[in-house]
Amino acid sequence: MRFKIFNSYVLPTVLLIGLTFFSCSEKKEETAKQEVIAEKETETKSDQKTILFFGNSLTAAYGIDPEDGFAGLTQQRIDSLGLKYRVINGGLSGETTAGGLARLDWFLEDKPDVFVLELGGNDGLRGIALSETKKNLMLIIDKVQEKYPDTKIILAGMQIPPNMGTEYAREFTEIYPAVAEEKDVALIPFLLENVGGIKELNLPDGIHPTEEGHKIVFETIWPFIEKEIE
Repeated sequence: MRFKIFNSYVLPTVLLIGLTFFSCSEKKEETAKQEVIAEKETETKSDQKTILFFGNSLTAAYGIDPEDGFAGLTQQRIDSLGLKYRVINGGLSGETTAGGLARLDWFLEDKPDVFVLELGGNDGLRGIALSETKKNLMLIIDKVQEKYPDTKIILAGMQIPPNMGTEYAREFTEIYPAVAEEKDVALIPFLLENVGGIKELNLPDGIHPTEEGHKIVFETIWPFIEKEIE
């Protein structure tokens, strides 16, 4: 009788212990798998180099899906080529060169292997002193070069309509080649080449490119990016 009672209680207990052990083992195995996956993802990320686009609403792809902007299209091209680069979009609508300089440190916590500087357009549209715009662009480049001497820097040239006068617009355009030469960085002569001023390639505001416009901007940018990641 005692034997039967022992059997009726012990057997379920043994089974429960066995199931618990199996469940724990299964959880441990799953945890181990997750740790291995996480480790591999970390290794993959550490293997990747970084391209940082640092700019204003043009970089941020104002008015369209960021993936369809020139920064997003750069990532797509890189992925299609199987290159180990990730693109960071550091675009902020309304940003000026002064604002960019103020927020730059946060973006430099990690090293960008390629730094694309696209700022100044809002300075020009607001009539900010040309000397101020030039100074800020140079200070931004200085910060990057001082912290990461090996980082490749590409400066995106910009032009503005003559709202502030033709002389101001001309001198504004001349800032970019002057800064590029003085700081010895690559220069995209005009970011919006074949897009700026063309109605059908811009949103109704006449300033920001459409998806089609961004495709053209990307093709303007890509040769400069490609040269730095070879």
